[in-house]
Amino acid sequence: MRIEAVLFDLDGTLMDHDGAAEAAVLAGAAAELPGRELDRDGLLRFWRELEQREYDRYLAGELTVQQQRRVRALGLARHLGLGEWSDERADAWFAGYLRRYRRSWRAFPEVPRAVRELGAGRQLGVITNGEGDIQRAKLRTVGLGVLAPHTTASAEAGCAKPDPAIFHLACRALGVAPGRTAYVGDRLDVDAQAATEAGLLGIWLEREPTGVAVEVPRVRTLAEVAPLLD
Repeated sequence: MRIEAVLFDLDGTLMDHDGAAEAAVLAGAAAELPGRELDRDGLLRFWRELEQREYDRYLAGELTVQQQRRVRALGLARHLGLGEWSDERADAWFAGYLRRYRRSWRAFPEVPRAVRELGAGRQLGVITNGEGDIQRAKLRTVGLGVLAPHTTASAEAGCAKPDPAIFHLACRALGVAPGRTAYVGDRLDVDAQAATEAGLLGIWLEREPTGVAVEVPRVRTLAEVAPLLD
């Protein structure tokens, strides 16, 4: 069956979210501990795990956006030995983190060309777990503004990946059946497997090899997606 549309995940697929987040948290931690040598690897590992856990709680409706940000800032302060911060101090630190994070937004190197090639004769869009305004701002900042009007964001959709409903909603917005739509994302469970279960052609973007055996198509870069659609 011919693929008529391609949907993408955003963070980790089109945009280097981890790179931007790492630059922002390292700068924020260094500002709090001037002159102190940081355990870079340990800090980044802690921040990634904290972000994933608290963001998942936000997606589950347990926390608001602001609450999950505050919890992450408070957790970082404790991790760095800075004691118990007030909510106000935590909010101020996270506001600075967001400014640094925004300054580091970049698309992965192969993405602009790959998106242009995949869009030749096909409709394109984005499915993202997050707030619509900030996710569309990312797309415009990294040179992918053409995708912004066709972005389905969980905060607006009322459902989030891996729920099949958000995949079906994005397909309806493009006017293309799930069976004629491919979806590419960097998380195996939430992206590729969930898309497959929703009836799309789910493709796992595995930028770093894991050796995990999978039953879905796997690519290392977006440049490898086009041959899978013919």
